[in-house]
Amino acid sequence: MEKTIHFLPDDVKITVDTGENLLDAAARAGVYIHAFCGGDGVCGKCKVEVTSGEVSSSQAAPTSEKDAAKKIVLACKSTVLSDLTIQVPSKTKADGTALKRKPKTTRSISARSLDSLVGKWDVDPPIEKRFLKIDPPTVEDNVPDLKRLMRAIKKGCYECAEPTYDHPALLQDLPFTMREANWEVTVIMLRGKRSEEPDRIIAVEPGDTTGQFYGLALDIGTTTIGGVLLNLHTGEIISEASVYNSQIGYGEDVISRVVYSQRPGGLKALQGKVVYSINQIIEKICRELIISPSDISYIMAAGNTIMAHLLLGLDPKFIRESPYVPICNQMPLTRAAALGIDAHPSMRLFLYPSVASYVGGDITSGVHACQMHKSPEITLFIDIGTNGEIVVGNNDWMMCTACSAGPAFEGGGIKHGMRASSGAIENFHIDPDSLDPMIITINHTKPRGICGSGLISIVAELLECGVIDQQGKFNRKLGHSRIREGIDNYEYVIAWAKDSLTGEDIVITEVDLDNLIRAKGAMYAGYETLLESVGMGFGDLDRVILAGNFGAYIDLERAISIGLLPDIDRDKFFYLGNASLLGAQISLTDHKRFRDRMEVSGLMTNMELSESPQFMDHYVAALFLPHTNMDLFPSVKEKLSLK
Repeated sequence: MEKTIHFLPDDVKITVDTGENLLDAAARAGVYIHAFCGGDGVCGKCKVEVTSGEVSSSQAAPTSEKDAAKKIVLACKSTVLSDLTIQVPSKTKADGTALKRKPKTTRSISARSLDSLVGKWDVDPPIEKRFLKIDPPTVEDNVPDLKRLMRAIKKGCYECAEPTYDHPALLQDLPFTMREANWEVTVIMLRGKRSEEPDRIIAVEPGDTTGQFYGLALDIGTTTIGGVLLNLHTGEIISEASVYNSQIGYGEDVISRVVYSQRPGGLKALQGKVVYSINQIIEKICRELIISPSDISYIMAAGNTIMAHLLLGLDPKFIRESPYVPICNQMPLTRAAALGIDAHPSMRLFLYPSVASYVGGDITSGVHACQMHKSPEITLFIDIGTNGEIVVGNNDWMMCTACSAGPAFEGGGIKHGMRASSGAIENFHIDPDSLDPMIITINHTKPRGICGSGLISIVAELLECGVIDQQGKFNRKLGHSRIREGIDNYEYVIAWAKDSLTGEDIVITEVDLDNLIRAKGAMYAGYETLLESVGMGFGDLDRVILAGNFGAYIDLERAISIGLLPDIDRDKFFYLGNASLLGAQISLTDHKRFRDRMEVSGLMTNMELSESPQFMDHYVAALFLPHTNMDLFPSVKEKLSLK
């Protein structure tokens, strides 16, 4: 249930869910509260007064009777129970009058009405379990076992085409399975690839196993592999799990892994690692639900082109070399067990088709999920990561490309960078007068590093407060203790050693800033180049859809402030979440939506940025915060001109 918080004296209101952390709510509202322990509750600096409404506080008893009487609480240890009015302590001038603060402009990317993007889907999966009671043979009726099975399947389904079977191994066990089960069996049937094709029998199990009918959707990412288990009777998500891709030990990016695959035994080792990671997900899910891997009837997966090659044991050598050619785009339907995946021997693994060497099945799946191929609206689809993928178009045409943004948005190449896990700084504000920080960490522990969303927040705040200039250089004239010369040139101290979980100062350096500027510059140049190739600009866009887990934590205003996203109408932005996993989930649930995936990949035309001279021009122009051409960022220009 939603509640409204009114922050004073800033006079800012924000709507939150019941149970939300009060410090998190203030940060999202752009309200500065002095807090540098990340929300751990140990610095005691985030005291606020609850002037109306109720909060639930997990802090120790107030330090004084005065605090208790005035209902003063630590924001980081308080959760919202009702509509609230919160008084944040005012800063005062030398004459004792209150110093008026200007609230920061923040905005999360809208997840409003995802139905308008993904639409509805039926619970009608591409695989079926059917329980049969078969008439046993007699002297008068001694037709072959296979024909007897086919007859039982067609019974009561007069318009159905006779099913087929696709592997001789089915026949080897068939007579024994039917007799040992007293002619009561469950058939697992796979729908035809096209509506006119007959269904295929892929397994026959003894007894009634229709109650155990599950499907696994997988997003096979370069860094993380995520899985969602669905009840295929209802379409309900019943379990989720994620693990790091064990291939990381052979290289953090796909190019490093392609290089490793060329070593003796390298390809086999990489395949083994990704299979191991998938098995970890299956083991976690099965242990939680107390089910067997053989109860999972189908796996629908999406991953980039190189991940798909490595999973199937296909050599990715020529993906890395001009003209960048994969072995195939349409991945074959594969028996999961044949790859070493812990599964029913007949379980099928389907991989979404890729478009090009660096625009893979994960992007096809995401575009499929948000139905760009069915919408007349001109849409820019963005998946930000180490390898950023971009698609523009509508139901008539789509152009796509990929650009190497580097690992900065995932914490790589940043001195104190880390993945989004416990202790990572995910939100940040800075007081424009004292330059002291307000730090929010994942799980509200002491800070131990900076994740991608935190990096964007930090850089946007430092820029707006004049701590850094538009080239990403620190203002040496400020003479503040947090701005100092370090090993990597100048740096800003976000958290002192005594306040960090690592026991060392957590800083952001000019080298970090340069890496971020290069990463965001590559992404922005990619948008510009792709749009320019079809004679369009940002003003022609009806929607911008941001995909990927990373997008859930990006503050829209800050992403625009640093030049990562275009400065256009904010209501045009949508956040889709893990679109790759969502597409796999939809296809696993609804075979009709699954079949129209071919329309998606058929509409998409790839553009190689490395072959475009315009890309480098746009890239160089974007190596500025937010850009060398400030007319492209009017709202940021106005904001910075106020200083």
